[in-house]
Order: sequence, then structure tokens, then C-alpha cells
Amino acid sequence: MSDLTELFKQAQENIKTLSKKPDDDTMLELYSLYKQGSQGDVTGERPGFFDFVGAAKFDARQKLKGMSQEDAMQKYIDKVNALLG
Repeated sequence: MSDLTELFKQAQENIKTLSKKPDDDTMLELYSLYKQGSQGDVTGERPGFFDFVGAAKFDARQKLKGMSQEDAMQKYIDKVNALLG
């Protein structure tokens, strides 16, 4: 397993240690970076109008379409580390 993958997994654990939950925009950014890093580009159709959360998540992931999984992992790690201070 690569060092980047190990750091990515460690960041997933570290985020759970935050003393306070980040704001919604930060949570959406973390979610989209995590998904891009672990699964790659978003697939499927955008959720319907009444699924506000699902649509927001889909849109956030859509913005990262084309970003490599490695870049997304690194950006996720950097964001978690910034939040941890």
C-alpha cells in the first residue's frame, strides 16, 4: 500500500477527533474529496429536486470530475490537517 493511501486512511481517522463539527460547506468539500479519492469520478444521474442533500453531494462531486484519485487524496489530507491545526 502506498504512503499516500496510508496517509489518506489516517486522515479519515483523524477527522473523527475534531472537537467541533466543521460547517456544512467544509463537510461537503471533505465528502467530495473523500469520494473522489476513494471512488473516482461521480457516476449516475443527479438526484431529484426534493433530495436537497443528495443533489448537493452530487454537485460537489461533479465539480471534481477529472481530478485524479491521488490529487483528491492529497487535498483531503491537506484539508483535514488544516482543520486539526
